[in-house]
Amino acid sequence: MNLPFELHVALRYLLARRKQAFISLISLVSTLGVAVGVMALIVALALMTGLQGEMRDRIVGAAAHAYVWKLAEGGVVDYTAEAQRLLEVPEVLGAAPAILGKALISAGAGEAFITIKGIDPQLEAEVTDLASAMQSGQLEMLDASDPTSPDRIIIGHVLATQLGAFVGDRVTVLTPHGTLSPMGLMPRPRRLEVAGIFSLGLHEFDAAYGFVALPVAQRLLGRDRVDFMQLRVADIYRAPQIARRVTEVLGPDYLTQDWADMNRALFSALSLEKMAISITIGLIVMVAALNIVASLILLVMEKSRDIAILKTMGATGRSVTRIFMLQGLIIGLVGTAVGATGGYVLSTVLDRYRLVRIPMDVYQVSHVPFTVLPLDFAVVVISAVIVCFVATIYPSRQAARLDPVEALRYE
Repeated sequence: MNLPFELHVALRYLLARRKQAFISLISLVSTLGVAVGVMALIVALALMTGLQGEMRDRIVGAAAHAYVWKLAEGGVVDYTAEAQRLLEVPEVLGAAPAILGKALISAGAGEAFITIKGIDPQLEAEVTDLASAMQSGQLEMLDASDPTSPDRIIIGHVLATQLGAFVGDRVTVLTPHGTLSPMGLMPRPRRLEVAGIFSLGLHEFDAAYGFVALPVAQRLLGRDRVDFMQLRVADIYRAPQIARRVTEVLGPDYLTQDWADMNRALFSALSLEKMAISITIGLIVMVAALNIVASLILLVMEKSRDIAILKTMGATGRSVTRIFMLQGLIIGLVGTAVGATGGYVLSTVLDRYRLVRIPMDVYQVSHVPFTVLPLDFAVVVISAVIVCFVATIYPSRQAARLDPVEALRYE
């Protein structure tokens, strides 16, 4: 196979042997440096992207995409009619009522402060993943048709373990709303039956939430109306626009908030961490580029006689520049290809086998997911090649400026 003149010479210099073995070693180290830098950068970006995606999916699965408050009446009186009105807004797929309040729950093995959430079991399944997250029991068991049956509650698996409670057990719930007595307002404990245990994958919900039917929540918390409405939308990334559209369609009496706004601080921190890690690890590629500069400068010094002979035989300064640029570019391409392949394979293995475990109560997830986005992958590969190419400019220009007479004078 006939190779171009410049590429043929570049490959011979790159694979130098005998007296130039040291230069070949430096080239190998430069290639490994580029590979390690690219691999580390891809893995780091995959880590942060996977963590963001996992937390986003769990948040929008455990909670609604948007929330609607009715300010004029201090709450929603007829949530069925409000749900129908909200479903008429374009891109709104589901609407469900909710009541929130704090309570102290206790059982034989312990006690804990929790958030009581009153829901309509039928409508709740349309806005959250609570029905599919049930480990035992069913969400529909909250909606008791028998008036003589006990009030029921569904709790998270972490809370169930802390209380030592299982399906069918009774727990005691104490809320600030109680009975007026000569001593003042006296909280009254109420006994609820555990109807199910869920696992939404978020420690915040699994350890501190209890779901009850709307009538039960109204009795426990002393409410006569629904606090707010929950919405599920067609596209979670358009939730802010859809939430604003609700106020435009229904009027200024409605206040809305979307999931992105409620979790803005969390995702801003994750994005900042992703940027910081990318810049820090990207410096490894810069160090590898400096190694390329050093190896090419040493090669120019070592090959000054060869360069002079090439010029005397008719090689132009542009051809000499191309020789050394191609050599540095080959180092960058090989290192980038090896690093990109290694980073993708390592990220895939780490994600598939869940090898990196983290404390769930801190990061809300039990393991670190790794997700390699095509855009991130392409940006890393292209940036690494460009950095390696820029590193070849100075040594290549120095080689092109070499004076053949001066180089051969003392040979």
